[in-house]
Amino acid sequence: MTITALLGMVVTFALGAFMYERISDGLVSAKVESATVDASVRRADAQDSFSQVDKTDTSTLQQTSKDIVSDLSSVDDLSRGAILQRAIDNPTQAVPPTGSRGMATEVIPNDLRRALARDPEHQQTTYIEVPGRDGSWVPAVLVGSRLEVPNAGAYDLYLIYPMAQEVETISIIRQSFVFGGFALVVILAGLAYMVTRMVVTPVRQARHVAERLSAGALNERMHVAGEDDLARLANSFNTMAGNLQKQIRQLEELSVVQQRFTSDVSHELRTPLTTIRMAADLLYTSREDFPAPTARSAELLNKELDRFESLLADLLEISRFDAGAANLDRTSTDLSDLVRQVVDAYSPLAERLGTRVTVDAPTVCIAEMDVRRVERIVRNLVTNAIEHSEGKPIKVTVRAGESAVAVAVRDHGVGMSPTEMAQVFTRFWRADPARARTTGGTGLGLSIALEDARLHAGWLQAWGEPGEGSCFRLTLPLAEGEPIRRSPVRLLDDSDQTGPIVIPEEVRLR
Repeated sequence: MTITALLGMVVTFALGAFMYERISDGLVSAKVESATVDASVRRADAQDSFSQVDKTDTSTLQQTSKDIVSDLSSVDDLSRGAILQRAIDNPTQAVPPTGSRGMATEVIPNDLRRALARDPEHQQTTYIEVPGRDGSWVPAVLVGSRLEVPNAGAYDLYLIYPMAQEVETISIIRQSFVFGGFALVVILAGLAYMVTRMVVTPVRQARHVAERLSAGALNERMHVAGEDDLARLANSFNTMAGNLQKQIRQLEELSVVQQRFTSDVSHELRTPLTTIRMAADLLYTSREDFPAPTARSAELLNKELDRFESLLADLLEISRFDAGAANLDRTSTDLSDLVRQVVDAYSPLAERLGTRVTVDAPTVCIAEMDVRRVERIVRNLVTNAIEHSEGKPIKVTVRAGESAVAVAVRDHGVGMSPTEMAQVFTRFWRADPARARTTGGTGLGLSIALEDARLHAGWLQAWGEPGEGSCFRLTLPLAEGEPIRRSPVRLLDDSDQTGPIVIPEEVRLR
């Protein structure tokens, strides 16, 4: 609407200025033409009056001059004035200068007098300003011509045609253009506003409906009126919303079925698993009485049952997250002490793989957290680092800040590519499925860790570089409901950084 109003102002000003200039030029040209014709007739009458004078003495010529000037002037001297004075090339001053009321000889420019002296046979025209009725100066057309006065020589007759009426007409035209242009701009702005609302209102409605759809109100639809392009857009939008609603409901139903299936299977497997565990424990306890192949089978059975129980526990935990039944049991806990306990518990595994794990933590680092869930996150990060460190040292850093506590686990092993980082928190995903693992993984550890971090309103972030290792950082708020402003631990130490830290949006949790 603003652009339309501005363009309307520019066009109106340009068109108005052009028309105003043309009208002004036309009025002035018409005035000059009429003044020239009238002056020619008046000059002939004045010359006849001088030619018919019987006496040529000074007094008679003076009186005749006054009569001629009086006859040539209008009653109020506003439509026409006259001045008679000696020509510039006439040395004889028989008749003094005579002018109509309010017209002084000083208004006659010398350039015009010299022009008459050079070309006395033709009229000479110019523009001057004369006093108006209200005392202001009014432009006028001045027409000069040559007269022959008996026994007095050449005299110049100047007829003055004030353009007061033309000025008034131009003033009216100018005011009309101003008010008309203003009215035109207002009308254009109003039309632009109406057209804009006609276009913008459906767009705003679409935005509102889209916001409602994104908020979960899947039954929201746009109002359709007419058969124009906007109406077809509304129909298309409603069709799209209906298809999305259908797909979302199908996905929700499938998700519910999957959650129910996972939960039911996990619970149903516990009963036979308990029986199998009892039998496997009995076989494992008596393995020394069996032949070597049978004893080895008992050991493998016990180990795989451990992995199966771990997988079953992870599935149950995932089903709780999916069902929204996971809750926190917050207590004030020293994160430094918790990290040291986890590292001590897995130090035999680290020693067996030739990896040295160091802990850089303050004496006390207190925060409100669910100890079981945070311990599970730290345990998962530490065991993953040990598995992928390839015997290289691992550093675990714990720090407390103004609004949060954090723990970062940095290894220098195989690392991760950008593609792997994008999938690192995906369920059942493993970077290298063919790679032998010491602790045995289900592919759900980091997914569960991510959900645990979400329950705490915390961050779980990852960085990796092939051949340079990886770093996982857990950041938790100091207290429930307190937002995290920044993590007190860098995701990567400056001394270790070989390139920019790149954290794909998929693995960020804010």
